[in-house]
Amino acid sequence: MIEARACDVKSLEPGVLMTYSNCMQLKIDPEFPEPRIISHAVAVLERGGVLAYPTDTNYGMGCAIYEDEAISRVLKLKNLDKHHLLSIICPDLSDIARYAILENNAYQIMKRHLPGPYTFILKATPEVPKIFRSERQTVGIRVPDHPVVLMMTRIFRKPIVSTSTVVANRVCRNGTEINRDFGHGLDLILDTGTIEPKDSTVIDLSGPYPVVERQGAGDISRIVV
Repeated sequence: MIEARACDVKSLEPGVLMTYSNCMQLKIDPEFPEPRIISHAVAVLERGGVLAYPTDTNYGMGCAIYEDEAISRVLKLKNLDKHHLLSIICPDLSDIARYAILENNAYQIMKRHLPGPYTFILKATPEVPKIFRSERQTVGIRVPDHPVVLMMTRIFRKPIVSTSTVVANRVCRNGTEINRDFGHGLDLILDTGTIEPKDSTVIDLSGPYPVVERQGAGDISRIVV
């Protein structure tokens, strides 16, 4: 069943009131996402909105890659400065070459592991806005293995900016918690229920050989050239 809720002011804990904005929270099937809800999410992205969505590691939030105002909203929501590096989610492996330089070895590694709970660090192409590039001119790219975010980005046909729904070292595990902490700055929350958060595995493929910078979810036994 699809449920839509407008955010309002409600008591979450005794004596604690949290103010929610008028963002919309939509229940969506995590395995078989309803097309009309995905279409609504794509419309939010197309008009420069900011939304929260499930991934294979936790809930993320983001916006279209070329929407500067929306990117500023994301940074403000997380209390990050403009130099903080954000990852981008691509629709699939074939789209990555537009935004990152893919050597053959890197391509083979990514082909074996995507979609999946990995963040790959690659040399950025000029298509990537400067705000996403590190001093080394690299960019973090994800293709999460989750039906909701995969369908959304494939229909949108452009990458989205992505960051975690973490505040004060606390990870939001469901739509209600996202509403509590970020609802005032979001246009839409896609809620699939509770996700037990875990880190993605971060692998740097920008050099001559792969470097595992953080081991999280996902097998790394095949991260070889």
